[in-house]
Amino acid sequence: MGDRKLPENCLLRRALREDIGAIRRLVWGARLDPTQLRWQQFWVIARGGEIIACGQLRIFKDAQELGSLVVARGDRDRGLGRFLSRHLIQEATKPLYLECVGGKLAAFYEDLGFVAVKWEELPRSLKFKFALSQLAKVLVRLPVTFMFKPNSG
Repeated sequence: MGDRKLPENCLLRRALREDIGAIRRLVWGARLDPTQLRWQQFWVIARGGEIIACGQLRIFKDAQELGSLVVARGDRDRGLGRFLSRHLIQEATKPLYLECVGGKLAAFYEDLGFVAVKWEELPRSLKFKFALSQLAKVLVRLPVTFMFKPNSG
């Protein structure tokens, strides 16, 4: 599947209040940060009424964070994550950042135009949010990369 179109049986839409359970299951299943899951900030890809992908644009005072991006296991490697990421990037109204663990994920976001930045370069509001990740990066060498999308927002 190309990264510019969704399969005909899939629908991209803003999340609804009743989607929060499906969003939580996807996020928990992917072992992502389960805090700050605000359904109002999510976009989802649904197929036949089932949520198969989700992503969130968290809003901070001076930035936004692309987070909680998950595609259901059986629907991975079909371009859904790339499609949803591109949509969230277009929706951003402030400088856009993210954090990711692992080199493969960082490479995925580099392909979407994100660049690695040092923790010290993050906006103040994100330094607080990413402080624990930075500590783990320093103390136990967790492979965390903080990233910024130039020309966003």
